[in-house]
Amino acid sequence: MAMYFEKFLGKGSYGTVSLFKGQHDGKTIYAAVKTSDDKHSDALHREFEILSKFKGCSRIVQCYVDRVQEERINYAGDSEYTIAMEYAAGGSLKSFLKSFKDNKLPDYIIRKFTLMLLEGLATIHGHGYVHCDLKPDNILVFPSFVSKNGWRRTSYELKISDFGLSRRDGDSSWWKPRRRYAGTPIYMLPESVSHGETGKGLDLWSLGCVVLEMYTGKKPWWHTNYDLKSLKKCYEPLIPSDLAVDAKLFLMTCFSPDPAERKDASTLLRHSFLGP
Repeated sequence: MAMYFEKFLGKGSYGTVSLFKGQHDGKTIYAAVKTSDDKHSDALHREFEILSKFKGCSRIVQCYVDRVQEERINYAGDSEYTIAMEYAAGGSLKSFLKSFKDNKLPDYIIRKFTLMLLEGLATIHGHGYVHCDLKPDNILVFPSFVSKNGWRRTSYELKISDFGLSRRDGDSSWWKPRRRYAGTPIYMLPESVSHGETGKGLDLWSLGCVVLEMYTGKKPWWHTNYDLKSLKKCYEPLIPSDLAVDAKLFLMTCFSPDPAERKDASTLLRHSFLGP
């Protein structure tokens, strides 16, 4: 199926993402195509390898191809590498937040979105991986239309994307004191900032930061001039006092200084914050 360039969507840590459009069986098909150069192709191949393990997983962005595509772009032998993935018409969670007053989501949506993210993390962790960079930029929003009793309303589904920094659970062999972090420091757990810890607890801490951002409309640590030294001291982001008790308890679990007390994604799916 021939696909044609529509527009540039954005730039990630190791490549660009563009929207392509095509026709299949009389239907219009859209795909988000991630492109990397030779220098960053290893990361793209690693992401494809990880995504290929999650085929059919509803909470993880899906690939449309069975291999990384390579195209030579000049006579010097330089190449581009691409993978075609699902296109999220709702954009990222980061852009979705901006469509609400003060960038804050209603409580019922936050609970629903948190459930979806935990379902995704449970799948990722169940396959022995840690995402390592969970944040609103890497969470995609898929809108759909639901008809009920003659009314048509919009529903939203979340999917986790961007596995370029993902690692095997517990693998910190890549880390060096002066090397860049596995993810984005402001969303990272203290052990990860200090010595490259990449256990499942990292994703749960990051999830807590995302939930906090959905409630406050601000990035974690908004209340202080944070720096890496602060993050290494195992402080937790400020939890607003006006949140419901079960929301506070959920966030306190995600931010627990004891990794064992952060539980795991499957256990947190049964938390009272997410309903009966």
